[in-house]
Amino acid sequence: MKKNLSSENFDEIQVAERKYLRENYNKKLKIQILVLCFFTIFGLILFRNNKNVLILSFFNKDVNKQDDVRVLGHFPYQEISEKNLVEIEPNILVHKDMYLSLIEMKKDAEKDGIYLVFLSGYRSIKLQKEIFYSLKSLRNQNAMERARVSAPPGYSEHSTGFAIDIGDAFSRETDFEVSFEKTNAFKWLKNNAAKYHFRLSFDKEQNSVDYEPWHWRYEGSIEALQIFESSNRNFVDIN
Repeated sequence: MKKNLSSENFDEIQVAERKYLRENYNKKLKIQILVLCFFTIFGLILFRNNKNVLILSFFNKDVNKQDDVRVLGHFPYQEISEKNLVEIEPNILVHKDMYLSLIEMKKDAEKDGIYLVFLSGYRSIKLQKEIFYSLKSLRNQNAMERARVSAPPGYSEHSTGFAIDIGDAFSRETDFEVSFEKTNAFKWLKNNAAKYHFRLSFDKEQNSVDYEPWHWRYEGSIEALQIFESSNRNFVDIN
């Protein structure tokens, strides 16, 4: 015999179903709240870290600017002692540490049919002062304009004895000219100078000083590396 459900029992079932649905809804809501809290906390952590990075970047930017001791795009250099200079050609002195490398490079270039000419080596700060200010006045240039093509006194690599200006014996009209880059001498230097520890000081990648394809510096000794350490660092602003 089928048992009839009383209205009282029917109401109890409905209440039980409503209670189950309510508990299920509350459980889902709690999960959603927990997930939302998790992502909120995670987002705050990311924001805080990014904020710290921005602050640190801004701080490093200021420090980087303070460490940059350049004047009109040039780094400061002390004048080398005369006892460390040797004559490589008449009236051209260079640091004794790079003398043999220069001679070797020149001889090896000649084997390839390239004849390098040494145009200028060591310059005293006194001579650099005359070059900078006299030509600045003669050419009616302001300091910034002059510094594009000539370092202020005390800021020239030539004062270290480790810098050398090089030309092509068969293209003397390109001496101290950008057109030197089109000579066979420059092409040879570009492909071989590093073997003898020379590098181009003012290439096209930097924009502080005008491009000088004839100006090379020696980095084949600890002393030379220490002198040019600041120049070899990348002084770029942190955005």
